[in-house]
Amino acid sequence: MDDLNDLRLVLRSRFPLVIVESHEEAKVRKLVQKAASADELAFFIWSVADGLARENFRYDVHLTDNRFGTVGDHQSALGESKGRTHVIADTHELQPALRYIVKHGDAGVYLLCDAHPFLDDPVNLRLIKEIAHGYAECARTLVMLSPALELPPDLARHAARFKLRLPDAAAIRALIKNEFDLYALQNRGKRVTGDADALALLQQHLLGLCEEDVKRLISLAIRDDGELTMADIARVLKSKQEMLADGTLEIEIDAGRMDQIGGMETLKRWLAQRRPVFAGEAAAQGLDIPRGVLLLGVQGAGKSLAAKSIAGAWGLPLLRLDFAALYNKFHGETERNLRAALQSAEAMAPCVLWFDEIEKGLATDGGDSDGGVSRRILGTLLTWMAERKSRVFMVATANDISRLPPELLRKGRFDEIFFVDLPSAAARADIFRIHLARRRLDAARFDLAALAEAAEGFSGAEIEQAIVSALYEALGEKQPLTAQHVIDELGRTRPLSVVMAEQVDELRAWAADRTVMAG
Repeated sequence: MDDLNDLRLVLRSRFPLVIVESHEEAKVRKLVQKAASADELAFFIWSVADGLARENFRYDVHLTDNRFGTVGDHQSALGESKGRTHVIADTHELQPALRYIVKHGDAGVYLLCDAHPFLDDPVNLRLIKEIAHGYAECARTLVMLSPALELPPDLARHAARFKLRLPDAAAIRALIKNEFDLYALQNRGKRVTGDADALALLQQHLLGLCEEDVKRLISLAIRDDGELTMADIARVLKSKQEMLADGTLEIEIDAGRMDQIGGMETLKRWLAQRRPVFAGEAAAQGLDIPRGVLLLGVQGAGKSLAAKSIAGAWGLPLLRLDFAALYNKFHGETERNLRAALQSAEAMAPCVLWFDEIEKGLATDGGDSDGGVSRRILGTLLTWMAERKSRVFMVATANDISRLPPELLRKGRFDEIFFVDLPSAAARADIFRIHLARRRLDAARFDLAALAEAAEGFSGAEIEQAIVSALYEALGEKQPLTAQHVIDELGRTRPLSVVMAEQVDELRAWAADRTVMAG
């Protein structure tokens, strides 16, 4: 099946209203015209600029009204001469156009390109309803084209929705080849060059976009110098995110690497085993695509860094969902915002979707304190987690297990629940090495074992801050940083495991036999 056959089936289903949500007006116009011509239906089109016109008028068709005006020969999208375009006078506004359809319109298909700004008018809604109610006597189908359109409930029951298929991997490869060939044609035979890995990523990240946007982003990647690089891929991803932006998702391109994390060997091994399946490089029989992980743990132990590094290690864009941006004072809008954010994430697939401190967006008190919004948010999220088919790997991080709803923790919501504990002695030594190297300090000059021992009970974030403070101390003394500077700073600091010992011990005890240790 293709778009044309799908649309013909919808038109034959006898729905008087068909909603098409798309930015590709030219493509939709050609498609609707082809569908009407294939089934020998009269085809009309209305826009606020041109008014109502019949596009495939023939002289052997009886006219019930003499207000047609001949515009000129018309060539159909099928390449056949179908007669002339006939404009109906005084129909530039939607209301006169609808009145004409109600009183004089022939059976056929009417494509309304600019109707959505005028649907607040109750007269227009009444006229559309009359066309819908009269469908049995005169089969007139209104196809309403808009980037986004919601009908009132009494009209929605008369409407079917049609969605253009997005280009699949094979179609995207063909579009890339066409754009590369066009570049060579326009540049005296100069061929596009570049990185094979960048080409593979370009094909991957163009999934989820309409054909028009795919062509635009391919051109963006190659037009400046005819070379495809990783920098071009980053630019494509930024543009893709802007196309899909809804204010609730933030995108990070260069998220990090797993070798920047000390410890968490179990988590690293788990992710390495699943990356080929998620990327589609290894199709193992009976294995589902990895869906996501929940990272619980002590504050500062590296949950957020791990979430970012998963995207970096897998070469995927990282999308961070901001719960604060979801909430809206109007009933139903918060859930709508979440659905829109999840749809945007699916359009960015393959990607990693990060819910940072997820417990702050979901309530466990029954939702009474916020009018039930958080419970509806939870329901929307759980439904999406259960039904999604796209390659969106969900990473949720949480500090306070007591605030997480039980429904979210049930087995099967996530592939695995990992507990990110305070780092072991070996992991602490690795963390010191990573942070010293990040500041261009030779780790070989430091006794990492002694530093690790002095930092017992410290999280990764606290170890980093101890190094930063020690650097300030060394700068004040006008001396190079030494291990003793760091040890002294550690001795002056009380880590969270001491300050909040009861809460940390309780969290670690809860996780001991309920989660998989990340380290």
